[in-house]
Parts: sequence; structure tokens; C-alpha cells
Amino acid sequence: MHMPSAVKQWTLEEVHSLPDDGNKYELVRGELFVTPPPTDPHETVAARLSRLLDRYVEQHGLGLVYHPRAVMRFEGSEVEPDLMVRALHPGDHPDWDDAPIPILIVEILSPSTRRRDQVKKRSLYMDAGVAEYWMIDPERRTITAVRMGYEDVVSHETMRWSPDGAAAQLTFEVARVFD
Repeated sequence: MHMPSAVKQWTLEEVHSLPDDGNKYELVRGELFVTPPPTDPHETVAARLSRLLDRYVEQHGLGLVYHPRAVMRFEGSEVEPDLMVRALHPGDHPDWDDAPIPILIVEILSPSTRRRDQVKKRSLYMDAGVAEYWMIDPERRTITAVRMGYEDVVSHETMRWSPDGAAAQLTFEVARVFD
């Protein structure tokens, strides 16, 4: 009789011991995800969105827009979103383990990350208490906004974001992210 083999459950210590080889290593609930460096079109989408978010986040005192290499940790998981917005760390000795929960996380979907971003990371972000999660789909030219307790909103033309603490809504044409 053939017994199924157990799937290895990784720890943060093991992930942090992996070589710095240009790949992105993320740990979601014990599962290791390895992603090669992003493509130029992927980073162009991230740069365009970052330009839109930076001004708004600063004007409304929401914190900062963080880019890759900044991580979010939650219950032994560690992910490196494409972009995230969160308050500055309030402590004297900032550490990723006790950094504020982001108010917005953005992932740009690619063929190799689509399912992971739409299922496993989505679940992690909602469980961690992230207020809003955007999945940017360059193939469909859409932005899907996910919020706990609400239906997903898929924007083809106009994107709106109304975070707590902002005096006004951020509104932009979705095409600005892709063109």
C-alpha cells in the first residue's frame, strides 16, 4: 500500500537561510513559494501605481508606500507584496514581527503567481486584518479590490479607494496603471 508523503512545512529560519540568488522566497502557512525576479512590464505597472499612491498616502497621513524587500509577517508566514501601504512603525527598535498591519496590499498577477495571489495570499491577508487587498491583472487590465465582509469589486475603468482616516477618496482611471 502506498502512503502519501508528507509535504514539508518550512519555518522562517529555514527560509532565511536560503541563498540570496535573485529569487523571492515567501512563506505562507508553512508552504514555501519561490518566484523569479519580476519582468519589466510587471515593475512598470508597480511603478505607475506607486506614483498614484505615494501622493495620496502622503497627503492623507496614511503612512508610506512600501515596495518589495519590505515584508509582512503574520503567524509564522512572511510575504513580500508588490506594494503595501501601512503606518510607520511606532517603536524605537522596528522589527517586521511587530510592524503595523498594512491598510492596503497590492499584488500584480502573473501566470506563475496568479493562483497563489488569488487564493493563499488572499486568505492570509484577510486573516491578518489587512483592510484592503488589490489584485492587479495585466492580462484583463483590471484591478480587483478585496475587503473582508464585502463582495469583491472588479474595476475595468475607474478605481476608488476610501481608507479609514483619509479626508477624500482616491479615484483614478485603471488605464493609467497599464498605459
